[in-house]
Amino acid sequence: MGLDCWTDRQPVGMGSKRTPWSEQLRAVRNPDPAPERTFADVPGPGRYVKMSTFLDPGMHTLQIGTNGESSQTPSPPSSPGMHHESFSIAPLTPSQSPRNEARAQRPTSFSVVVAIDFGTTSSGYAFSFSNDPEAIHMMRKWEGGDPGVANQKTPTSLLLTPEGAFHSFGYTARDYYHDLDPEEARDWLYFEKFKMKIHSTSDLTMKTELEAVNGNKVQALEVFAHALRFFKQHAVQELKDQCPSLQEKDAIRWVITVPAIWKQPAKQFMREAAYKAGLVSPANPEQLLIALEPEAASIYCRKLRLNQLIDLSCKPLANGLAPELSIDSSFRQAREQLRRSRHSRTFLVESGVGELWAEMQAGDRYIVADCGGGTVDLTVHQIEQPQGTLKELYKASGGPYGAVGVDLAFETLLGQIFGEDFIATFKAKRPAAWVDLTIAFEARKRAAAPFRSNPLNVSLPFSFIDFYRRHRGQNVETALKRSSGNVVKWSSQGMLRMSSEAMNDLFQPTVSQIIRHIDDLLKKPDVKGIKFLFLVGGFAESAMLQHAVQSAFGSLCRVIIPQDVGLTILKGAVLFGLDPTIVRVRRSPLTYGVGVLNKFVEGKHPKEKLLVKEGKNWCTDIFEKFVSVDQSVALGEVVQRSYCPARVGQRKIIINIYCCATDDVVYITDPGVRKCGTISLELDEVDEPSSPKSRRREIRASMQFGDTELKVAAMDVRTSKTVRAAIDFLSN
Repeated sequence: MGLDCWTDRQPVGMGSKRTPWSEQLRAVRNPDPAPERTFADVPGPGRYVKMSTFLDPGMHTLQIGTNGESSQTPSPPSSPGMHHESFSIAPLTPSQSPRNEARAQRPTSFSVVVAIDFGTTSSGYAFSFSNDPEAIHMMRKWEGGDPGVANQKTPTSLLLTPEGAFHSFGYTARDYYHDLDPEEARDWLYFEKFKMKIHSTSDLTMKTELEAVNGNKVQALEVFAHALRFFKQHAVQELKDQCPSLQEKDAIRWVITVPAIWKQPAKQFMREAAYKAGLVSPANPEQLLIALEPEAASIYCRKLRLNQLIDLSCKPLANGLAPELSIDSSFRQAREQLRRSRHSRTFLVESGVGELWAEMQAGDRYIVADCGGGTVDLTVHQIEQPQGTLKELYKASGGPYGAVGVDLAFETLLGQIFGEDFIATFKAKRPAAWVDLTIAFEARKRAAAPFRSNPLNVSLPFSFIDFYRRHRGQNVETALKRSSGNVVKWSSQGMLRMSSEAMNDLFQPTVSQIIRHIDDLLKKPDVKGIKFLFLVGGFAESAMLQHAVQSAFGSLCRVIIPQDVGLTILKGAVLFGLDPTIVRVRRSPLTYGVGVLNKFVEGKHPKEKLLVKEGKNWCTDIFEKFVSVDQSVALGEVVQRSYCPARVGQRKIIINIYCCATDDVVYITDPGVRKCGTISLELDEVDEPSSPKSRRREIRASMQFGDTELKVAAMDVRTSKTVRAAIDFLSN
């Protein structure tokens, strides 16, 4: 059996110094002078990475204080993963509590931050100059949309020519596609709400495809790259108009928002799409940040004044209005105020924290519920005073419970009335008309309210009415009369007349899932004493959702909505780009580790795991944890491993990474454990020393789990030169 490399396992803090190899050998507390050996799993049958384990029961986790000094604190004995008999690593622990001193922001090497909020239903960008971080500038008015309204987001709609070339994005794409001749439209490639595909695809790769409205497929990476390239060109042109001397290449830090519940492959996919779009070069990955949407909202909410918040928990007004009506009325007033203010594209934020945050005590907890078009993301944060940093208390959770669920319910209703086969045929034969119908429903969906008594009219395109008559031999009015129930009627004006009960039924499944998920989260032991529940995202504008959340949780905490609720994530993403250290502690969404060989113990390890190698008995497939699910990991903390090539002249080391949603995993073959990625180390050719003892080449790899993405870096210990290291989640 060939050996590719071997490693010394050691978790350390960023910037700490590693004990010299010779001192580690002398420090081993093992009566056997020869250290125990384990072997890590690498790709290829029968191949293992040889790992040298020096397990010291007194092993420490090195931590970083807020002033950058190293501090050495014993890991708690009860910490997950501290099983010395199975050679698990000492777990990462959060950094020490910040000292009572001001938190200095790192000096920036860029002139401007541009954030792109890439949403399921709508998208936009905003920017801020690093020398004036209190001013956030929204994008210019988009072309198209409602007359007289300065649209600060545009539909996430992409139109490609029949040949697959980029044509347009946003309102322009939607309107152009709408105006195409029905027969011509069948050849054009129109994409909408395509972001959901990245979350729902379990085997996401660089070759994953998306289906256009006409049924034709295009590689997803191409679709996302087209969209991001559009935003880049739009933003860069606006920046150059404002600052002609701006050097685009190095002056811009880009930020792209993604749901917090997205797994590592989806985050890497967005990064690869950004590379393909030319936002940044793969050689300068630090120029692009991936921001988690509820985190971004949380960061922005820190800055809000009381008059920029709508408290749904407030008592009804003295004029006798019911609480439900006062909620709807107050939000309508705020929305009108926002509409008027949108003609000014610059928003000023507090230099410190807003009034609401100033009232909060150290340790106060709150939930941010990001209710978007495709997903609902929940994150639990704790405020750390006086620095204003944030600490995640429970791993991000959520699911596909966004506003798109209401659209799907409407499509199901149409299928019940007109026949599922007809709706499928109409979508395929008249794709542009189907888009028109969904746009008409979207407008009425936004007008739905929990105590509305009058019906809502949804316009049916003429092509729908005509196509149904030709396809079925009868008119749509007949179909409506024959359908069960009396909740949807035909209007003489050529519209579907939906009763309030019918509209409520469309919202109920999606809203119920959101309420159930928030309720489940509030019951977690780590989520006690919640003071605020912030509703953000486009779906949070819905009076239906607002009322449901307030009714369910208003007695437990204050339910609050920022006035510019649809722009909260976008503005927070800009602030995150200006200072990515605001979120100091995160929770690991999964358990990550590698497969190793450990000394076989009779009665403990199963016989089928026995491997005899060089006269010794080893247990195969042991899951060695790097970090456990829901484990607190401070920003900047790393896990280090030292890999040593087993062959002279070896140029590459590849190690498999495994993940699991639970913490009680023992073997990489256990149910729920899957290979999720690889770490690759590219080794430069070096002159090999003549002495066999000094010939061993040590490559020290550092893995960081406390950021929004998993990161890896490596160094050749002997030469102190950087080793090309990469972590890949898209090649499985």
